[in-house]
Amino acid sequence: MISLLQKLFSLLIVTEFVLGNVANGFIALVNCTDWVKRCKISCADGILTALAISRIGLLWVIIFYWNGFLLNPALYNLRLKTIIGITWAVSNHFSLWLATSLSIFYLLKIANFSSLLFLHLKWRAERVVFMILWGSLFILVCHLTVLSIDIKMQMNDYGRNITWKTNLMEIMYYLNMTVLTLTNIIPFIMSLTAFLLLIFSLWKHLKKMQLSGKGTQDPSTKVHVRAMQTVISFLLLFVIYFLAQILAIWSFITPKNTSVLMLIEVLRMLHPSVHSFILIWGNKMLRQAFLSFLWQLRCWLKEKK
Repeated sequence: MISLLQKLFSLLIVTEFVLGNVANGFIALVNCTDWVKRCKISCADGILTALAISRIGLLWVIIFYWNGFLLNPALYNLRLKTIIGITWAVSNHFSLWLATSLSIFYLLKIANFSSLLFLHLKWRAERVVFMILWGSLFILVCHLTVLSIDIKMQMNDYGRNITWKTNLMEIMYYLNMTVLTLTNIIPFIMSLTAFLLLIFSLWKHLKKMQLSGKGTQDPSTKVHVRAMQTVISFLLLFVIYFLAQILAIWSFITPKNTSVLMLIEVLRMLHPSVHSFILIWGNKMLRQAFLSFLWQLRCWLKEKK
């Protein structure tokens, strides 16, 4: 029998899944429509579109894992586990690194520093973002390599040599933990650095405005604050997502509690779902399109009544 708590977690997972697909699908649709109309797309909108697509993939992987591993464990065989593991690694990688690249892009475009190095990077912001994404592929290759080794080990039959099998499983556990930590901690540090530099840039800008006797509600201040809100929301949700990932790996070597595993899935879905709504609200074009959509939906519902 499914407990009341498990029913609540199931409802939360489905709600996050639907809202996440709506938000990310909306971002991709609006940006692609604008791309077709103008026959060009900005670097920021291109990152947002790719991020939305990767998060849709991530949400579907999580929901398949939840449905297979937790609700229908008999159907969750090694082949399905392999497909879900590889798809999750790819979608999770691009979800994290595209969001990190967006934070770096905001920093380079918005912050003002007199450093020659920063000015050099600022002039080549798009190239810097592409270099970060290309460089991150090395981590993805390492992650997929570890996954393939883990899968091969599970397929091998070690006979009665239980000690050898246990030692290999322990080695793979720590290897998985290392790769997972690198996959998450590097983009987190980069995003945190971008956030701190944005704070410092805003502080310098406000100090300059006060000395010149001007107000603090100028366009530059608003842009700084909006970018900081986007980055800090990403960081906070990132921490929750990372902790959920650690708990997910830890659950493989501890007695499985279905309610705990479902809570982990609820926490994992927060990041690709909630942050996408924050991205919509922080982007002027997306915000206006979303408010227009809500207004049209409201009018349509009134007509139906």
